[in-house]
Amino acid sequence: MQAKEAAERLGITQRMLRHYEKEGLMDVSRTFNGYRSYSEKDLRRAGRIRDFIATGFSTREIRAMSACLSDEGSGPCEGGIEKLTEKLMHIDRLRAELDDKRNAVLERLATLRNGLSA
Repeated sequence: MQAKEAAERLGITQRMLRHYEKEGLMDVSRTFNGYRSYSEKDLRRAGRIRDFIATGFSTREIRAMSACLSDEGSGPCEGGIEKLTEKLMHIDRLRAELDDKRNAVLERLATLRNGLSA
C-alpha cells in the first residue's frame, strides 16, 4: 500500500512515516517507480513506533529498542522492560518537578490573595 493509505490507517501523516524511515526506524520497500510500498508488517512496526512516541520516547530511544518493534519482538523483547522502566522513572521525576512548581504557584497565589483581602 502507498504512503497515503498507510498514514490514514495509522492516524498519522505521511511526513511522520518518512521521518520514521529517515531516523532508521523502518526500512520500507519501494515500487519500480520509486514510491514507498508499505506491507502489513510495516504498518504494525509503524504503529509500535507511533505508540512509543505517544508515550514520550524519542526516536533515539526507540532506535535503541529496535528489537521491540518487529513482529518477533511484539511481546517481551531485549531491553524492553529496562527501557520502559527508565522512561517511567523519568516521567515520575518530571511529574514531581511539575508538582513542586504547581505548589509554588499555589502558595504565591494564596499570598497575593491574602494581601488583597487585608
